[in-house]
Amino acid sequence: MLGLLFLGLTARRDILHRRTKNVNPNSQVLGIPQHYGLFYAMGLALTMEGLMSACYHMCPNFSNFQFDTAYMYILAMLIMLKIYQTRHPDVNASAHSAYMVMAVVIFLGVLGVLYGNQIFWIIFTIFFLIMSVVLTVEIYYMGQWNIDLCLPRRIYHLIRTDGIGCFRPTYLERMLLLLIANLVNFTLAGYGIVKRPRDFSTFLLSIFMINLLMYTFFYVIMKLRHRERFQMLSLVYILLACVSWGCAIYFYLTRTTTWEVTPAKSRALNQPCVLLDFYDAHDVWHFLSSVSMFFSFMLLMYLDDDLSKRPRNQIFVF
Repeated sequence: MLGLLFLGLTARRDILHRRTKNVNPNSQVLGIPQHYGLFYAMGLALTMEGLMSACYHMCPNFSNFQFDTAYMYILAMLIMLKIYQTRHPDVNASAHSAYMVMAVVIFLGVLGVLYGNQIFWIIFTIFFLIMSVVLTVEIYYMGQWNIDLCLPRRIYHLIRTDGIGCFRPTYLERMLLLLIANLVNFTLAGYGIVKRPRDFSTFLLSIFMINLLMYTFFYVIMKLRHRERFQMLSLVYILLACVSWGCAIYFYLTRTTTWEVTPAKSRALNQPCVLLDFYDAHDVWHFLSSVSMFFSFMLLMYLDDDLSKRPRNQIFVF
């Protein structure tokens, strides 16, 4: 229901934006460019995540527990894409390449669950670290770089002409934040290949959630660094999202079911109902997580409304 509500709110904001653009053509050069395609995709993904979660809970088992997890991967990637698109509307990844990456991630999730042997973990760790470095460079250089056969030659020419000075970061704050993010990712990769957790899907989801959280913090810190203000509605959504996510995580850590055992053993983990004498802690987790995602989506929609009257050539890119 919240996914459908977000779709409706997105459509309303899209219509209002189109009307404003028709009435005042000068508004097209003010504020951050508005693209609502990813918002529609996020609302649809949230709706499908709820449907797939319902399918899983009809009979939790080893085969169908990935139904809703796959849409959690998609939601995390869509949110990160939207955050990136906000300040880089001209260098955004194409829909074909973005959704191909999502398909690869879901495929890796299935392989990790079914064939999580040592060879798989080595390949996955290498892939994860390479993607982490590539995305770091993409964010640091704001999309203004290319990987091609001439890249080693350009690096050699740069070192030869500038010497050690080429290693001095141009954007120090951005470099420090990205180094911290890479340290976290390398730690996650090391934990994965050493411990090799059996629940690979949860491990993969934790990677996405941690990186999404770090990228959101990066965006907020850079926004404050450039002295951009938050409007009251944005602050309200930040508060609501933080409180609801904190409560949701608390109930998520209260395990009342598991797909790793038989249904009979899973039912043995059930606990007394905590809401209306009908819903247990796991049900409350689903309620709160959906509310948390809705508030997070609304935060993204209103986060940069303070720039709506600022000329685009004066808006910082990061």
